[in-house]
Formats: sequence, C-alpha cells, structure tokens
Amino acid sequence: MITVEKSDPFSSESHRLIEMLSAELAAITGDNGKSNFTVDAMNGDKALWVLAKNAHGDAIGCGAIRPLTQNIAELKRMFSDRSVPGVGNALLTFLEISAKEMGYLELRLETRHINHRAVNFYKKNGYVRIENYGPYTGREEAVCFAKTLC
Repeated sequence: MITVEKSDPFSSESHRLIEMLSAELAAITGDNGKSNFTVDAMNGDKALWVLAKNAHGDAIGCGAIRPLTQNIAELKRMFSDRSVPGVGNALLTFLEISAKEMGYLELRLETRHINHRAVNFYKKNGYVRIENYGPYTGREEAVCFAKTLC
C-alpha cells in the first residue's frame, strides 16, 4: 500500500529523498539537478511538496509542483526509491489531481535524454514532447514534456 500526502520539504525524510535523487541523477546524467530547484521554492500558495509512504509509514518517494505561470505548473523532484512497485504512478497521479484542484491547466517538466527510465515513464503517462522552455532553452541534453490536465 502506498499513500501520498502533502509534506514538509524541510523534513529529514524529504532531505534524505532529495539527496538520494540528486545522487542518482548525478550518476545517470552527470548533473545532480539541484541548480534548477530549491526547497525554498515550495513556500508559495501554488506550490506543493509531497511524500509517498509505504505501509509502514516510511517515506519512499517524493515529488513537487511549482508555478511557472498562473495556469501552468512545473513538475519537479519526482523520485522513487523503487522499494515498492507503483510509487512513481502514485506520486504522479496525486500531483496531477492536486495541480488541477489548484487551478492549473497544464503540467510541464524537464528531464535528460539520457535518463531513459524517466523519458519512458512520462511518455507512458501521457506527457508529450514540447520545445525546451525557461532555463532548458538551447540545452541539447534536456528534453521537456507537457500534459494538459483534463
């Protein structure tokens, strides 16, 4: 059983998962991903930080949304320790529903071409390739996706 809930991005559980994600990204892409995300960005009204927990209440995944525009949010820091199947789907579903409830019409994200697991995950979940945006413009290693929230 996986539960997903709003959480404190400054908690020790959150910090542990962010560090695990950063290490995994560095191993896959050579970049830990910290340059385009700070926990302080989670303070706004239209930002959300969540943790996925297993049946024992242990944090096993994390994810966030933050505003890009009034109607578009960016998906950030999606991570699962893969200790339980379905964590990524549980996180993504929760964040998509939450984003819609918060008034967002679209979610966007960036990952790296070389991160095949992430690219395939987002494609499988209905995300379509878009032109690179914001800090990812002109960066050949980056690939951006978007999904309209119905």
